[in-house]
Amino acid sequence: MKSSKPQTPLRDASRNTAANRRRFLQTTSAGLLAAGVWSELPAAESTSANNKLKVLCVGTANRAAADVDGVKGEDIIGLCDVDKNYLDRAAASFKSAKLYADYREMIANEADKADAIVIGTTDHHHATAAIRAINAGLHCYCEKPLTHTIHEARVIAEAAKAKGVATQMGTQIHAQPNYRRVVEIVQAGVLGDIKEVHVWVGKGWGGGELPEPGQQPPANLNWDLWLGGAPERPYAAGRYHPAQWRRWWAFGGGTLGDMGCHFMDLPFWALNLRHPTSCEAEGPEVHPETCPLGMKVNYKFPARGEMPAVNLTWYDGNMTPKEVAGERVPGSGVMFVGSNGKMFANYSNYKLFPQDKYSDFTPPPKTIPDSIGHHAEWIKACKEGSPTLCNFDYSGALTETVLLGNVAFRAGKQLDWDAAALKATNCPEADQYITKEYRKGWELA
Repeated sequence: MKSSKPQTPLRDASRNTAANRRRFLQTTSAGLLAAGVWSELPAAESTSANNKLKVLCVGTANRAAADVDGVKGEDIIGLCDVDKNYLDRAAASFKSAKLYADYREMIANEADKADAIVIGTTDHHHATAAIRAINAGLHCYCEKPLTHTIHEARVIAEAAKAKGVATQMGTQIHAQPNYRRVVEIVQAGVLGDIKEVHVWVGKGWGGGELPEPGQQPPANLNWDLWLGGAPERPYAAGRYHPAQWRRWWAFGGGTLGDMGCHFMDLPFWALNLRHPTSCEAEGPEVHPETCPLGMKVNYKFPARGEMPAVNLTWYDGNMTPKEVAGERVPGSGVMFVGSNGKMFANYSNYKLFPQDKYSDFTPPPKTIPDSIGHHAEWIKACKEGSPTLCNFDYSGALTETVLLGNVAFRAGKQLDWDAAALKATNCPEADQYITKEYRKGWELA
């Protein structure tokens, strides 16, 4: 917990004890969880779970509405949305919350009163909101993908570690029982050595040209704040706000940016993946403004301990396969290909192949406890210092990998990836897609 001011019982713990505890958890929890070790601090160092967090919420509608709902049992003291209609609707449920259109102003004004922040905006606002909140010492929950660029993901993860705040990326499926059972099966060695994984999503966020001419935005929408750090462009009804922004490089990352962190999360977790050494993408001709309607990405990951090197292939949109590793498959899923067998998995179920070999299959014993809830896990971490599974160390690396596929596609060549340096060593032209420029006043703080 933030403990700089003893304004509430949540701040009563010693500043040094709280800071040391958060720092310890942020640097060790990912490794402990990967090893199957679950650890909590002694009760004397915990903050009472009966006290409510004081929470700021950036974004109030659509996906953000679900995130607000996930923390509604806490004390929501600030709400922010660039769309006044959305903001007013949320404010009706949280009458004591202060209302803002600009999260920079909300964080500056309310951070000393708040404990935590929930960010559910368009992708291009994730990092600019999160870095301000983290630097102010706020625990941070942010929707997937964690950021809009690879560089932002590294900056956010490192800042969270330095500040020792509790973090969670919005990969809600990570908390579902099926993902946990799949991870247990893979890590128990049921499939043998896994050197090949396929991930696909039958959705196509992309296509289209810049609308001409622009239009006057509706009175309820602050278009300049919606643009944030992105280059200025005219408003166009139905082309950006709401939802359609995912099609545009300036604001989102297409299908890979939208769904990659959900589906690639499963092999990342099960196979202890971190950073690829190579990435190559194929699809239609690169459009300067909009994402492709279909894409295929090949990632190569090195060996990890006793686990062999892995090739992971992503497919989306009109390049989604009907058959994977010799098996007919539905529109979205993951296929692990091992030396002893194969396993298909999606959000809610899994299937082992060949089916006759696994007809009498008994799952291994549970090693991963069932989740108390994705948002609840983060709330508990804020109050007690317990670990979160989708903390920014784990989810930052996942986001970097996901977004590297878009970089490879836009650069138009196979990338030799140096993750430590955030550089494609054989492709300097990729640099422009690894990071980006921001309009004045929206830079990463």
